[in-house]
Amino acid sequence: MPEGPISGSANKGGMPVSAGREHLFLREDELRLAQDLLFFGYRDFTRDADVLLEQLGLGRAHHRVLHFVGRRPGLTVGELLGILGITKQSLGRVLGALLEQGYVTQAPGRADRRQRLLSLTESGRMLERQLFDKQRDTVMRAYREAGPAAVDGFRRVMRGLMGAEARAQLDQLGGQPAAPGTAPAGGMAGGMRR
Repeated sequence: MPEGPISGSANKGGMPVSAGREHLFLREDELRLAQDLLFFGYRDFTRDADVLLEQLGLGRAHHRVLHFVGRRPGLTVGELLGILGITKQSLGRVLGALLEQGYVTQAPGRADRRQRLLSLTESGRMLERQLFDKQRDTVMRAYREAGPAAVDGFRRVMRGLMGAEARAQLDQLGGQPAAPGTAPAGGMAGGMRR
C-alpha cells in the first residue's frame, strides 16, 4: 500500500498535500501500528484467562465455546459452528472435552430432535463467570482510561473489522450497547452484560 497524498494538490513548496490530518491514520505505518495494537491487546486481554484455562487442561477454543453457549443458552451446534467459523471435527474435540468435564450439557431440540441444544451446567456457568471476571477487569480498566468517546470509537472500529455475517451474529447476541444510564434487558446498566 503506497503512502503519500490522497489528492493531487500541492502546497507552496510544491510538496503533495494529503487529504488532511483527519486521514493521517490511513498511512501504512499507522495501519501497521493498529495491527500491533490488536496483537498485543489480544495477548494481554487473554493472559489471565489463559492461566486459569491451562490449570484446567483447557484452552482458548474451550473458552470461546463457554462464552457463546453462556451468552445464548439453547444454542444449537450448527449455530455455534457458524459463530466460531470452525469445522465440525474441531468443535467435536472441544465440545467433547467440555461435555466430559461437566461444563456443558446438550439436549435434543424441541421441534427437531436431531438438533443438539447446548447449555452450560452450574459448574460451566461458574467457570465462564470466572473467565469473564478476569477479562472484564482488563476491559473496564482500558475503558476508564480511554473515556466514553474512545470506547465508542473502539466499538465502531471493531464492528468495521467484522464482515456482515459477524455483525449480524453480534447483533443476535445483543451486541448493541444500551444508552448511557439505562439497563439492557437481562443485563447491567451501561451495557455490561454476561
